[in-house]
Amino acid sequence: MSPDKYGCSTIRNVYYDTDNYRLIRRSIERPIYKEKLRLRSYLRADGDTPVFAELKKKYDHVVYKRRISLPLVVAERWLNTGESPGTDTQITREIDYLLDYYGGMRPTVFLSYDREAYYSDSDPSFRITFDSNILCRRDRLSLCEDTGGVSILDGGMVLMEIKCSGGIPLPVTEILSKEKIYKTNFSKYGTAYKEMIFNCSKEDDNHDRELIQRLV
Repeated sequence: MSPDKYGCSTIRNVYYDTDNYRLIRRSIERPIYKEKLRLRSYLRADGDTPVFAELKKKYDHVVYKRRISLPLVVAERWLNTGESPGTDTQITREIDYLLDYYGGMRPTVFLSYDREAYYSDSDPSFRITFDSNILCRRDRLSLCEDTGGVSILDGGMVLMEIKCSGGIPLPVTEILSKEKIYKTNFSKYGTAYKEMIFNCSKEDDNHDRELIQRLV
């Protein structure tokens, strides 16, 4: 395998959701169809840096990623206000439909990680990525910002993802079996929501209930 276009890079993501986190709450329920919207860059961006507006869909365990490259300032204005990015493609129409369908979407989580990415020399559609130092936060929600936040992996752990359009090649399957590496479900944004947002919401609810009881 060879390093892909971005090789070793630090990826920054800003996830978009509704005020009540409708997209990620639905995703955690593991429905047959779910979707996520994010902005992504492979370096610290500025206003003119090309970034990706990405619509990630998952249907019946198959992932489809749709993305378009735009200057950061254009992409943020589009997702934050609905102002047209100045281009009309199938992907922009799909994202426009999602923005209109859910209404009032906004940046909710900044999530960054260090990635090593490789593709097969014999089949470029077969890829393996290794993500470490996965950090998330709820403030400074911009790709212009430095990385930093709360770690969502235990110390020393790395997230490996195998991505392929068909079956996993037999030699790779044999290595995975030998090393007792098995498939599992893991969502970076979902984990960030459960560990940061959901727990904070429960603490806020408990605090509100205590205040009400004292007032009564």
